[in-house]
Amino acid sequence: MKNINKITQSCLIAVLCEVFLAPPAAGAGGLLASPEQLYDLVGSVNADRLEQDVKALVGFGTRHTLSETASEVRGIGAARRWIETEFRKISADCGDTLEVFTQSDVVQGPRIPEPTEVVNVVAVQRGTDDPDRYVIMSGDIDSRVSDPLDYTSDSPGANDNASGMAGVMEAARVLCGHRFRGSIVYAGLSGEEQGLYGGRIMAEAARAAGWRVQAVLNNDMIGNIEGVNGVVDNSSARVFSEGTRAVETAEEARLRRFTGGEVDSASRNLARYIDVMADRYLANLDVMMIYRLDRFGRGGHHRPFNDAGYPAVRIMETNENYTRQHQDLRIEDGIAYGDVIEGVSFDYAARLTALNVVSLAAMASAPAPPAAVEIEGAVQPSTTLRWQRSAGAAGYRVHWRLTTAPVWTRSRFVGDVGEATLENLVIDNYLFGVSAVSAAGFESPVVFPGPAGAMTPADPVR
Repeated sequence: MKNINKITQSCLIAVLCEVFLAPPAAGAGGLLASPEQLYDLVGSVNADRLEQDVKALVGFGTRHTLSETASEVRGIGAARRWIETEFRKISADCGDTLEVFTQSDVVQGPRIPEPTEVVNVVAVQRGTDDPDRYVIMSGDIDSRVSDPLDYTSDSPGANDNASGMAGVMEAARVLCGHRFRGSIVYAGLSGEEQGLYGGRIMAEAARAAGWRVQAVLNNDMIGNIEGVNGVVDNSSARVFSEGTRAVETAEEARLRRFTGGEVDSASRNLARYIDVMADRYLANLDVMMIYRLDRFGRGGHHRPFNDAGYPAVRIMETNENYTRQHQDLRIEDGIAYGDVIEGVSFDYAARLTALNVVSLAAMASAPAPPAAVEIEGAVQPSTTLRWQRSAGAAGYRVHWRLTTAPVWTRSRFVGDVGEATLENLVIDNYLFGVSAVSAAGFESPVVFPGPAGAMTPADPVR
C-alpha cells in the first residue's frame, strides 16, 4: 500500500508473529468428531445476541472513519474499543482461546482528505495441527450517510454494516469453545466506506507475515429482507466471487486460454463450497452464487484480499433496500430514509451468520486443499489428475462437471493417493478438480488444476 506506515507495519508483523507462534490456549473443547456436529453449531447461533450487538453499535451515533476517536460513547473510536473488549470477553468465556489485537495504518485518499489512522480489530483462534493456515470472517466497523465526508451526522449503520460486524462476533462466540486444525480469524475492518482501507491493511499484513489464507468470507449487509424492488425474502443469500484471479500473470492467462479456468478461480470454488454448506446444513437458506466480483460497479472489503491473490467472497442479503443505504436520516415524499435498526431482521442475520459458522468450521476442520494440482489427457480416452498431498488428509475426492454446469455434479473418492485416472472421461468434455478429505469426513474446497484454480498465490504451480 502506498500509504503504509513502516513503523506500524513492523510492529504489526511482530505482534502477528507473537500471536501465531504462541502455544494453543488451554480450556478449549475438542476437535469436531464428524460433520454431523455442524448441525449443532447452526442451532447455537443466537438472534437475540445479534440484536444486542447491533443495538450497541448503533448506539455510538456514528461510526464514520473520520468521526470522534477520543469519546467513550460516540464515534468510531468508542465502537472499535467496544468490539475489542467484547472479543476479550468472548475469549475469556471460552478459556482464553482467542488472541485479540488491533492493526492500523495512517492513510489519506479522496474520501480521507487528512492523514487518518484506520484501525482494525482482530481475534485469532489458533489451529492445533495446521496453525499457519487461516480462514477469515470479516465485517465492517464503519458507517456513513449520504455525503461520504459527513462525519458528524448520526449514521446508525444498522444493516450496513453493524449486521455483518455482529455476525463476526457471534461466530466467535459459537466457535471459540471448539478446536480446529486450521486457524480461524474474526476481523472487524475499518475504513470500508472511505476506500476499502481496512481490508488493504489486513491483506498487506497477511502477505508480510506469510499467512496461508485459504478463505476470506466478507459479510457486508446480512440483515435486510425487504428489497427496494418490493420483494420480501428471508430464505436466500448472495455470494459474490471473482472469475479469474486479479494477480494472474500474462503467462497464466495464456495457459488458461487453452486449458480453461475462467469460472474456476479459488474464490469461485470457495463460493461453490459455501453453497454446498447451505444445502447440507441450513434447512431454509438457498445460496444465489453471483458470478461477479461484487454488485455491478460497486465494491466491498473482500476485494483487497482478491487483489492480494487470496480466495475471498462477499456474503450478503439477496434484496437490497437503497433507501436504507448511505442515507441521511429523514422522511421525504412519505419515505423514511436511513439505515436504522428497524430495517434489520435478526432471524435472517442469524441464518447468514450460521452459514459462515458451518463454512468456517468445516474448512478449519478439513485438511488444506491440495496444492500443485495438474491434469493431463489430451488425445487420450481418459483423464489423469495429480496433486501434492495435504498434511492430515486421509484421502482425496476427484470432481468433474460439464463445462456449462455451474457447480460440481459428479465426484469419486480415490483414497490416500497423489494421482488418479478417470477412465473413459475425455478431458475435452468436462471440468475437473480435487479436494482433500479428513478421516472424520471434513472436506476442503475443490481445487481446479493449474494456476487458474490454485488456492493460494504461493502454491507451487506458480
